[in-house]
Amino acid sequence: MTRIFRILIPGVAALFAAVLLAGCAASPDIRYGDPNAHQNLSTDFGASDLQQVAEGMVDSLLTFPPVVEITSGRRPVLSVTRVKNKTLQHIDTESITDSIRAKLIKSGKFRFIDRTTDQEAMEEFAAQQESGLVDPKKAVPGGMQAGAEYLLTSNLSEIRQQGGRVTDVYYKFTMNLKNLKTGILEWSDEKEIRKIKTRPLIGG
Repeated sequence: MTRIFRILIPGVAALFAAVLLAGCAASPDIRYGDPNAHQNLSTDFGASDLQQVAEGMVDSLLTFPPVVEITSGRRPVLSVTRVKNKTLQHIDTESITDSIRAKLIKSGKFRFIDRTTDQEAMEEFAAQQESGLVDPKKAVPGGMQAGAEYLLTSNLSEIRQQGGRVTDVYYKFTMNLKNLKTGILEWSDEKEIRKIKTRPLIGG
């Protein structure tokens, strides 16, 4: 019996170690990364570019002297439209729009009209006014919402050039602030990003 165990135990231990090592080798390498770190993995518009654009544009808008003046004594009502994607890439422009709006909200300089939830708001109004479930005295009256005083619009475009092993992509992000009462363009700015990729001679 003892001899059998002496033969089997090393074999079982070796098999267990082999299975354990195989399991470890097959595990994916997953790590937490810095969301603000710049990573240039390709010439496509990426997360680092989104951060640069959102921060640069919000800083430019909030420090422009006429905007500083109109937000010094009160918080104007602003409507932010979705970024127009004029590139050939599939870019989540809603994410760029959300980042810009979130940074402006944190500044405390503006109040915002959210048009993305108008359909849900209308359904809630209808439920309060017509379902008979809500006390009419406590139902929110319609036609009382604030109107936007300013409209913030933006475009993202690209110019792509390729020659030999080099790909050169130029991005331009443009943002405008329009006074809806006067029609005057109160502020405008551009953020440029250029990404150049050179493929290696072998394996690129």
